[in-house]
Amino acid sequence: MVYDGINVAKDKHDCFIVNSDGEVLHDVFTIQNNMAGFKDLLFKIKSAEPNPDKVKLGLEATGHYSCNILGFLKRMGIPTIEINPLYTSLSRKSISLRKTKTDKVDSRTIANMIMSDVSLKPYSDKLYHNEDLKSLTRYRFDKVSQRAKLKQSVSRLINILFPELETLVSTLHGKAVYTLLSEFPSAQHIASANLKHLTHLLDKASKGRFKRATADQIRETARQSIGSYLPAKSLELKHTIKLIYELNEEIAEIDAEIKKIMDIIDSPILSIPGIGINLGAIIIAEIGDFSRFDNPDKILAFAGCSPSTYQSGQLYSSHAKMEKRGSKYLRWALMNAAAYVCKWEPTFAEFLSKKRREGKHYYVALSHAAKKLVRLVFHLETTGEKYKFQKLSS
Repeated sequence: MVYDGINVAKDKHDCFIVNSDGEVLHDVFTIQNNMAGFKDLLFKIKSAEPNPDKVKLGLEATGHYSCNILGFLKRMGIPTIEINPLYTSLSRKSISLRKTKTDKVDSRTIANMIMSDVSLKPYSDKLYHNEDLKSLTRYRFDKVSQRAKLKQSVSRLINILFPELETLVSTLHGKAVYTLLSEFPSAQHIASANLKHLTHLLDKASKGRFKRATADQIRETARQSIGSYLPAKSLELKHTIKLIYELNEEIAEIDAEIKKIMDIIDSPILSIPGIGINLGAIIIAEIGDFSRFDNPDKILAFAGCSPSTYQSGQLYSSHAKMEKRGSKYLRWALMNAAAYVCKWEPTFAEFLSKKRREGKHYYVALSHAAKKLVRLVFHLETTGEKYKFQKLSS
């Protein structure tokens, strides 16, 4: 068996090839991050072992820097393992106490890791480990975060320009309010608006919910408002609302692409009450190939949901905290999915209530529900079964 460790960087990659007897076949060599470099690596791998089934290659998961070389190796049929950089760091420290961190050392470390750790499994071609799905869900996550910040800005600007408006509507972020403020971006603008035009504007935007009485109330309140007249802030408000509309369109477009992939995958995770396409897509995309994990606990560790443990001699930590290492996207999705499942699925609802009765804080109890959910998802994904209501063990 031949093992190849690659330390990935932006412009070049350091590689090290060794066989199962510990014989160095190619000492650390550098390839450029281009097609010529990739072909040079492939040539050296094949010269060491022509049979790809007897080759095992590992590289650190370094975001977009590892994307192209990983894709190339997959197309060439070379079994490749992506390794968490934290795992590499811990392995390097276990080998030597010296604070040595170089690209050449890391390539050797990675080769030794894939040679000695049989639990490390190659990247799979299964459809639900599709990089497009992960890219889409992470892109959507960032877009939704941007939109949330813009909505905070809208609330702040309304508090300056027309603070009383919040008491007149159920939410400041509905279509009717945004339509109103896009045309009349301050209390002073609304106060001088034509009532007939204002009524028509609100009636259309609210689909009939806001009638003449509401329009009149808003205008009269605007005439008595303590809101400041600041043209610069009014312009900022109009532009911020415009940006939110643009983000809404972009998110809808992303959602459509995510749905296409999820329809093809037909994952049983969507059969769990409370888990919709977007949360389900994040969980599937971040976990990827479930066969990479021997048990649900390894998925919890991958998500950073495992409890940290400290024990030394007679000293034991009495409050184990969540590690919060690993995929922040997966951790976020699991916690939110657990909250929805506990709302809509009776068994999980009772489980959450039980943990609360034991005196646990809500979020601590919810983290226990998330772990229970991971065990369920792991079972469904590895068996292909759809969820059926049953009494689950805690």
